[in-house]
Amino acid sequence: MSTDKNEALNSIETLLNDQSYHIEFNVFLTNHVKHGVVALKGLGASPERIKEYYDNYAKCTTYGYGLEPAKRSEHTITQDNWQVYFGKHCSFTSYCQFFDEKEKALGMDRLLGEYVPILLPGCVGSLMHGTIHLGWALDSGNRWMVIEGLAYMAFSYLTCQPEKTYPSTRKSNAEESVLDSLLHIAGAWEEEGEALHNWLEATLSNEKYSASSGFHPELAVTGAQFNIAKVLTEGHPLIHATPAWIKNLEMATIWKELYEALTLLFMAKPGDFLVLHLITSLHGMEQIANRIPLDQQKFAVKCYWTAMLGIIFSDVPSRARLEELYSKYRDAVDREGRPTEGQMWEDIVARAILEEEEHNPKLVYVQRLLWERFGHRSLFRIAAGNFTTTPEVPKLEGGASVGADRPC
Repeated sequence: MSTDKNEALNSIETLLNDQSYHIEFNVFLTNHVKHGVVALKGLGASPERIKEYYDNYAKCTTYGYGLEPAKRSEHTITQDNWQVYFGKHCSFTSYCQFFDEKEKALGMDRLLGEYVPILLPGCVGSLMHGTIHLGWALDSGNRWMVIEGLAYMAFSYLTCQPEKTYPSTRKSNAEESVLDSLLHIAGAWEEEGEALHNWLEATLSNEKYSASSGFHPELAVTGAQFNIAKVLTEGHPLIHATPAWIKNLEMATIWKELYEALTLLFMAKPGDFLVLHLITSLHGMEQIANRIPLDQQKFAVKCYWTAMLGIIFSDVPSRARLEELYSKYRDAVDREGRPTEGQMWEDIVARAILEEEEHNPKLVYVQRLLWERFGHRSLFRIAAGNFTTTPEVPKLEGGASVGADRPC
């Protein structure tokens, strides 16, 4: 390997090994900086561009706030109490120290095999960002980022309530694909929309799910995260009735169909911030599942599917729109020459490398991998060009933004 290439790889590893910053900032926002490094490296960005991105993000994210320095832990995490502080959003540094010591004692494979299955039900925490951090760390091969990912899954743990799941009893369920299950949910919202909206409104306003009653007070200012916790805790058949394909299909087919269904969902809602997270977290979950025992991989899929439905429960496109997109792109494949729809990969990648909103290079990185993996389907390339914008953070009472005293 050339000296220049070695230096480039070393500079990227230095960034991924950085322990200067806390995993969250501005009260509840996730520090995505290392995810962006992995994506930019995968897209072929220069080490100089990657370092520029890293420094800019740390100084001032697209939310308008800089990263915060690493924090002293409130508790010392041990084998006896490591599950006690699940989801309390505390003691991240000590969680890192705990998993660091465990990896040195057990090795990486045993560490993942023993601890990941316990963490999987909490995969929805912080809008799946613990799942993203760990999965993208495994993609990168960086040891310290893996340690951080395990720590963040514990720190942000929010159960998707897998104990509430049960096999779906619908007659057509046994023959369904992933897309069929999504279409069923879309159809249910069209046919039973008033009842479902009433159920949702009653759940979100239920006093037992208020911070003052002790329900996840750490999430009270987060908006969407708090509502997702309420929905998953209440539970609903559309979320917790487990489709048969999780049991019946081979893992390779499950991943292929999940990526296709989520990309169609993204095409129905171009640039949607939450659906984009589902795509990048699915990439993360696949990397995680590939490193745990085979008998746990289906459980990982069930947790992901349940968490995903908790996130998008009340905001599914129409069944007709999803069917229209599937029909249009089912057989569309990129051949030689300029595509008839959307940008060429060279243009999409060039745009992504210059982006400060790191969700966009992450989207492009994953979609290009899918395009290469699944026969150059146009669907994945066209979806990659639908960049997102940074959403506004939730408002506190009185109209101030969370952390508004610390803008950069």
